[in-house]
Formats: sequence, C-alpha cells, structure tokens
Amino acid sequence: MNTPLILFLLVPFGLIVGSFLNVCIYRLPRRESVVWPSSHCTACNRVLSWYENVPVVGWLALRGRCRTCHESISPMYPIVELITGLVFAGGFLIYGLTPLLPVRLAFACAMIVLFVIDLQHQILPNPITVPGIAAGVVASLFLPPGWLSSIIGAIAGGGVLYLISEAYLRLRGIEGLGMGDVKMLAMIGAFLGWQQMLVTLVLASFAGSFLGLAMMAGGLGGMKAKLPFGTFLAVGAIAAAVVGDALVTWYLGFYP
Repeated sequence: MNTPLILFLLVPFGLIVGSFLNVCIYRLPRRESVVWPSSHCTACNRVLSWYENVPVVGWLALRGRCRTCHESISPMYPIVELITGLVFAGGFLIYGLTPLLPVRLAFACAMIVLFVIDLQHQILPNPITVPGIAAGVVASLFLPPGWLSSIIGAIAGGGVLYLISEAYLRLRGIEGLGMGDVKMLAMIGAFLGWQQMLVTLVLASFAGSFLGLAMMAGGLGGMKAKLPFGTFLAVGAIAAAVVGDALVTWYLGFYP
C-alpha cells in the first residue's frame, strides 16, 4: 500500500466532497434541493463557472468575492472544504482501506454539516438526522460497534436527551434542548454504539458548560443564553470516534 499516493488521491476527493457539504449547509436550512439548480452566487444568482467551483482555489482566485456583483463570499466555504479534506486524510490514517473507512467518513461529513448549520441557524435538519439513525443501525449489522450496541446507543441517546429536555421544560418553563438534539444523539449512538455515545455526551456537555461559563464571565450572556448544543455534539462525536475507546479504558483504569 502506497500511503502517500492514496493520500494524494484521497485529499482532493475530500475537498470535492467538502464543496458538496457547503451546498447542503446553505440549502438544507432553506428547504432547497441540494442537487438543483447548479451552484450560483447567492446574491446575484449567476451560475458559477466550473473553475469558480474548484475547492479552496476558486475562493482564493476570486479573493472571496463574486466576480460579477462583487458580493463577499463567506470564508466558511474554503474552511469546510479544507476540514473535509483533512478528515478524509485522517480517516484513512486511522482506519486504513477497510470497510469501516467509508462509514466513518460519511458519519464525519454528517457531523460537519450539522456543526455548521446548528452554529448558524440553531436547527438540525431531519433529512440528515433521521436517515442517519437508520444508516448507522444498518452499517452496524456488518461493522463495529455491532447491531446490539448500535440499537442501545440510538435508543439511549435519544431517550436521555428527551428526558433531560422534558425535565428542563417542566422545571424552568422554557425549552432547553430541541428534538433536533435528541435525534442527533440517537444518530451518534447508532453509528458509534452506546459507550461512545456516552463519551460524546460527556465531552459535549463539558464543552458547552465551559463556553457558557466563559460567556457569562465575559458578560456575553446569562443563564438563559442559548447555545447550539448540536455543534458541541458534533465535535464530541468526532472526538469519540477517534479517541473514545482510549478515554473509556483510561476512565475504567481508576476502578481496580
């Protein structure tokens, strides 16, 4: 196996996939088709030329502006493309050319889309989370974490957040978590299994609490400040997929 050659081929493919993820990120919250119409400037609606769609390079060549109306193009586009390319490279280095690789890459792509959409719009689209639950369970019939862990992870993941959401609503009278978060954690449990689902939840909760306290200390929000928990779940899920087993082993090492 020629690792440099595979990376040379895989990273550009990841950049191209990242370009498609940008389409999903922009259109899904607006309930638009992700396949039609062709990529176009969101300000003047001009259809983009093929070279303007080249990942990262197109944005740099245009200096981050539409060549027709000169409207600014968000740097989020090349950032998502670069991150996706790096994820594809990292996935190969971790999993190798195994059947688990495409499953983990598809899962990571879903997490990237959900991360950005929740960060920008505070929603987690059903077209990703609901089919994602089914896809995770089906993949687990043949691959890790196994069907039983997957089903337990999906049920427990969705159930835990649903109960927390209901308890918060009844105690505080306001919604703390949405059903999108419930379905997202169920999807994570379906793909990663119940143990890594718990790791994800712990990591996301710590990250969210830390940011919330930092915002309060900086005077940027109070106790009722709304944070996009799906964004933290996405980061926690990717971390759990990579180092979750090591974290569980380390934690259990405290109990002889």
